[in-house]
Amino acid sequence: MSRIGKKPVELPSGVEASVSGQTIEVKGPKGSRSFRATDDVTLSVADNAVSVEPRGKSKRARQQWGMSRTMVQNLVEGVSNGFKKELELSGVGYRAQMQGNTLKLSLGYSHDVNFEVPEGVTVTSAKPTEITVEGIDQQLVGQVAANIRGWRKPEPYKGKGIKYKGEYIFRKEGKKK
Repeated sequence: MSRIGKKPVELPSGVEASVSGQTIEVKGPKGSRSFRATDDVTLSVADNAVSVEPRGKSKRARQQWGMSRTMVQNLVEGVSNGFKKELELSGVGYRAQMQGNTLKLSLGYSHDVNFEVPEGVTVTSAKPTEITVEGIDQQLVGQVAANIRGWRKPEPYKGKGIKYKGEYIFRKEGKKK
């Protein structure tokens, strides 16, 4: 039995869900998102909650049960509150600034890095050393944050680079004479 799948997903006020076949569409104050579940699970909306049930007792049905419930939970969370990733730049001369729909990064290269922000995600840079990625799609927000971080990952000796806020960088000791 899936302990995650058993719990129904509560719909907060202002969020409504509709199921048609294997597709669930969730609408909320921040927008609308949909998810197509596999044929191994059944989706239903009742009493202001979405419940997911497996079809049969196969291993795949039990695997999809918890995963589908989590995907529905992420849809509800996204359209009601949204998702947010915060990045910090540390290093001499490392800066970020928004210019229209482009994030301009100075990361110690001989040129500036221009990162085009995709649709569905909002990137802001309140300070030159902080970047905030927000949106209603958790996967897209995480992927954009990972792509930005990929330009200069934190290195273990001085800790320079782009890191997630609150991330611990394992530090190494330098060479000894």
